[in-house]
Amino acid sequence: MKAPIDFYFDFSSPYSYIANEWIDAMAARHGRTVQRRAILLGVTFSAAELKSPVSYPIKRDYAMRDFQRSARFERVPYVQPDPFPIPTQNAARVFWWLKDSEGETAAAAWARAGFRAFFTRGVPLNEPAALKALAGEAGLDPEAAEQAWNNPMWKERLKRANDEAIAAGVFGAPHFVIDGEPFWGNDRKPQIEQWLASGPF
Repeated sequence: MKAPIDFYFDFSSPYSYIANEWIDAMAARHGRTVQRRAILLGVTFSAAELKSPVSYPIKRDYAMRDFQRSARFERVPYVQPDPFPIPTQNAARVFWWLKDSEGETAAAAWARAGFRAFFTRGVPLNEPAALKALAGEAGLDPEAAEQAWNNPMWKERLKRANDEAIAAGVFGAPHFVIDGEPFWGNDRKPQIEQWLASGPF
């Protein structure tokens, strides 16, 4: 069995949303699976002494244009959320609750539901009522989801995931690790494809 692809993401990252739409098919073409890891970009940015590109006036207009252009290029629907970015710790805690309790398939389905809700419908994942409604829409028990994101156990699990990501050298998202090789960014897709097809280059 070939090693899985580690995929680090934040629910508020447009490039992570786009990458989430193509990574599974690419992995399957090359006999791989995907292990998703929800993190908080704010934590990794702080560790790396970085800020979001949209926090810099000179970069913001370009970044907002590129989010939409990148989505169009991949033929992925995209509606710029407002407000943006948002805190996503509750959605990430639900992810880890599902991943550790039910497995990768359930967690991946939640990741897809969360990304598509935020980046195609503007569902405010940071608002508890909206997140509970989305949980129900995604086939989860809304009350159980709310209990999970308020549970110290899953708060600690997300904190540990952030710490592990930083230890692995993650400073942004999407961030992929394939056989120990890191790739940062949705725009690394061609390099990832080649690496999976023929190995190191």
